[in-house]
Amino acid sequence: MTRNMTKVVALTAASLALLAGCGEPKATPMDDEYAGDSGETESSQEQQSQSGDSDKKDSSSGDSSSNSNDSTQSDNKDTGNYADGTYSINSQYGPVGEDTIDVHLTVKGGNVENVEIVGHPLTSISQKHQEDFAKAINGVVDGKPLKDLKVDKVAGASWTSDAFNKALDVARQQASIQ
Repeated sequence: MTRNMTKVVALTAASLALLAGCGEPKATPMDDEYAGDSGETESSQEQQSQSGDSDKKDSSSGDSSSNSNDSTQSDNKDTGNYADGTYSINSQYGPVGEDTIDVHLTVKGGNVENVEIVGHPLTSISQKHQEDFAKAINGVVDGKPLKDLKVDKVAGASWTSDAFNKALDVARQQASIQ
């Protein structure tokens, strides 16, 4: 009996060790042809990306490119001073990164003006969390300064909230005026 319990404990510990790093949310700018999986047409995603990029180009005097394959960084650093515009980020989360959300964040005067969330759940449970989060998030962040903004569990969706926070990090980098 003790030997079987030892095997169970060992297998459980090994499983937890393998999954420990898997649930870390990742966020990337949605400014390439492969970004996001929202079901939107490529032209509407391109138009959405260009509206944020054109505002950024007009407002910044440096390199406005923010293409990056790194999971949580853009080429820009967060300066705390943000260009107005709409920024689109895809954020992945879950035990093995199976769920994603597209975050379309509109910034005006350094504050969050509006957020649109498009969810891509793997399960019906994830879908419910993403839908509840999408309904509640504007009431939590609209009108708040983008700088240092972070949400706690919104509408009971802790992993979706974590993924949103990663998306905020990327949005701050994209929107930063250098």
